[in-house]
Amino acid sequence: MTMLTPRTPATLAPPGRPRRERKAAELESRTRLVGEHLAGISAAPGVRVLQSVDASPAGLTRAEATLRLERHGPNVVAQERAPRWYVQLAKAFRNPFIAVLVLLAAVMYWQDPADPGVVILSVMVGISGLLRFWQEYRSGRAAEALKQLVTTTCAVQRRAGSGCVPTTLEVPMDQVVPGDVVKLAAGDLIPADLRLLTAKDLMISQAALSGESLPVAKADTRVRDLGQQVTTDPVEADNLALMGTSVTSGTATGVVVATGSDTWFGSMAGSLVGERPQTTFDTGVRKVSFLLIRFMLVMVPVVFMINGLTKGDWEEAFLFGIAVAVGLTPEMLPMVVSANLARGAVAMAKRKVVVKRLHAIQNLGAMDVLCTDKTGTLTEDRIVLDRSLDVHGNEDGEVLEYGYLNAHFQTGLRNLMDRAVIDRAGEAEEVVVDTRFSLVDEIPFDFARRRMSVVLARNPLVGDAGHAEHAEHAEHVMITKGAVEEVLALCTHMTDRGERVELTEQLRWHVTRIAEDNNRRGLRVLAVATRTITDPRATYGVTDEDRLTLVGFLAFLDPPKADAARALEALADKGIAVKVVTGDNELVAARVCTDVGIDVGTVVLGPATDALDDAELRALAARTTVFAKVNPVQKARIVRALQAGGHTVGFLGDGINDAAALRDADVGISVDTAVDIARESADIILLEKDLTVLEQGVLQGRTTFGNTIKYIKVTASSNFGNVFSVLVASAFIPFQPMLAIMLLVQNLVYDIAQLATPWDRMDEEYLRRPRNWDAKGIGRFMVTIGPISSIFDIAMFLIMWHVFAANSEASQSLFQSGWFIEGLLSQTLVVHMIRTRKIPFIQSRASWPVMAMTVLAVLTGLWLPFSPLASSLGFVALPAGYFPWLIGVLLAYCTLTQLVKTWYIRRFGTWL
Repeated sequence: MTMLTPRTPATLAPPGRPRRERKAAELESRTRLVGEHLAGISAAPGVRVLQSVDASPAGLTRAEATLRLERHGPNVVAQERAPRWYVQLAKAFRNPFIAVLVLLAAVMYWQDPADPGVVILSVMVGISGLLRFWQEYRSGRAAEALKQLVTTTCAVQRRAGSGCVPTTLEVPMDQVVPGDVVKLAAGDLIPADLRLLTAKDLMISQAALSGESLPVAKADTRVRDLGQQVTTDPVEADNLALMGTSVTSGTATGVVVATGSDTWFGSMAGSLVGERPQTTFDTGVRKVSFLLIRFMLVMVPVVFMINGLTKGDWEEAFLFGIAVAVGLTPEMLPMVVSANLARGAVAMAKRKVVVKRLHAIQNLGAMDVLCTDKTGTLTEDRIVLDRSLDVHGNEDGEVLEYGYLNAHFQTGLRNLMDRAVIDRAGEAEEVVVDTRFSLVDEIPFDFARRRMSVVLARNPLVGDAGHAEHAEHAEHVMITKGAVEEVLALCTHMTDRGERVELTEQLRWHVTRIAEDNNRRGLRVLAVATRTITDPRATYGVTDEDRLTLVGFLAFLDPPKADAARALEALADKGIAVKVVTGDNELVAARVCTDVGIDVGTVVLGPATDALDDAELRALAARTTVFAKVNPVQKARIVRALQAGGHTVGFLGDGINDAAALRDADVGISVDTAVDIARESADIILLEKDLTVLEQGVLQGRTTFGNTIKYIKVTASSNFGNVFSVLVASAFIPFQPMLAIMLLVQNLVYDIAQLATPWDRMDEEYLRRPRNWDAKGIGRFMVTIGPISSIFDIAMFLIMWHVFAANSEASQSLFQSGWFIEGLLSQTLVVHMIRTRKIPFIQSRASWPVMAMTVLAVLTGLWLPFSPLASSLGFVALPAGYFPWLIGVLLAYCTLTQLVKTWYIRRFGTWL
């Protein structure tokens, strides 16, 4: 068996060249070799191609497929995968906050290797990095497990053994092997590089390889074709279908000539993998991180200079400055973000929502417009054939028979309506037609024509002596089924009470009204037409779909879901506007939307959007609720228009015609029963096509985002207030207001307490609105709320100075111990003040993990000055009279914070 194994000539990538250049040269050489091989495959006759891969048109046996899978390996290419655990561990420590702490620890160690602050900083770095690693590692494994719930398969023809009749199996794409014969239909992803053996009206979307947005037509092919002229670009070959592309219409079979890294796509995969573009979530975290770092870089030198100038001990001032820098570093932010996303993904999985990209959770929470099809989302997605009607709207069994023939004999994309026709015909005893006809050819469905046709020949009766002559000269019958306006445009006659009459304008108006009357009843109507072909031949094409005779209509019912209205109301209550974007008839769409409580307004048709420029479409999209008869390009353009209007747009779709819109949306949402390319294009997969399931996912996304913002605002405001307090104390107190080691311990206890933040709950009011990053709002929050803590820090300074006479260097330990407890407790309690816009503990209570960590932090702070560690850390025991003052200060602090919170919400209309 001759198979391709590309090798890179050493001369193209000499070892002395830089690694990046060598890699580029190797990729270029490999791609060239694969291209040359595929060019040869394209030029060779189909029979020779089959021989070269040791295959036959009937496909491989299952034993042969197993051996080839062992020999060639899984059909996978280089892709984004989670790094090995030790690489992931190293990356967990790669963030600016960890770098700051490591630098400060190194400076402290250089100053004094025995300084306990080095140990404390090391513990903080270790906790932050290790917990972040664990969360990301666990979430990565969970994501991989969840993705297994969504498998991508392809139709492969295989035999149980030599000489056995081949059967078509759905095989996971990674198990496809060279020599497999693959069947293709609209909506399929191409699983490997294929040499087409047969093709009929095949259109391939090659945008992933060529950048060409329009589908490309492939040549109609037969097994014994002679190949084509050699081409230098395999993408241009009209008898090749390459991995990474997808079928938009038509049918085909092809033999696999290359899999995995040996494919054209695989040869380029090394240059395709890499860092994903930053999402809004990534950008927001980065902006906030560098805002806090800039704040630290400004304030720490100021604290250092004030302490050095007022105290005269520059070494102590330097250590104190380092401790302040540690206090200003939100080193737990990366861990909190990772934990939030991981927890969100796991929680969403329990609600039947699979997250393919973790950061899509935030976009789901920020979504304020959802574009969705109606079928299966607003309706039951359970199509039944309600009636088969003649041109006057009366029940007619002959129309059902023609509809059954069309659905039964087609080999392409069989949809729910085809199945409904077959099911209904099975109930009608008079419809027994599958043995009386044989398939000659078919013209598959595509989304531009919105119809499909089969051409049938009547089989000779058993015992007919002239059956050979009959078969040779028999008339062929074309049966076309599709959208009413598309089929009607091709009709010149109609069947009226058994007679074929000319379709005049008056009769055309009459039959159109019959279809529209059924549309208004909420029925989806397809037209059925026929044509008798007196000059039969072996193959037919789209141009043969003319001079048709209309025989009647098939009316289908897809009832609205019982809970659709409630789900839409719930989404509206969460601030999400639902827009229906469907390729269906406008009358059916309007009726279904009205039944589920959508204010339809004016229905806009897809073709009407083509005449609008971007600004006009943006204005139209903002005020329109229902778009009908929309093609894939128009769907994607509507999504982009809504985004240009400042909306975060989600798109829920499951068809090949939804793939472009899924990619363009801020968050693409599909279902596990969707066509391959729709699942691959989506960020989030619903295991049930249900808006109620989606609503739960949105709530989890907003909870994830809320807990992240909560930690950022608590930390930013607390740090800002602490710096204010330190500046005041440094300027007016003749000794250090707190030892550097005390500041480090305080930060360590506080940071550990914040580990429970991802497990907190959010108020229902917060979850009702979409949420987005607002760096400006975070800065405003920091300078408004932060100084409140400074007021009570200064109050505690005065209490310790005047009430407990801690006003000299001899009594500085008492002063420092008193401020340590007040600072830690106020910093811990403010979490509960900030986490909700309500009155904490009364109107809104934190989750039990947050409550438990709060109690632990408070008890630790109260215990340390009385513990065996007190003397080594510089603490002294506090008198009993201190604690009533402490309670009074904390109560006053909480009261003032609540008052400022109320004013802030009224003034700016927001809190978290």
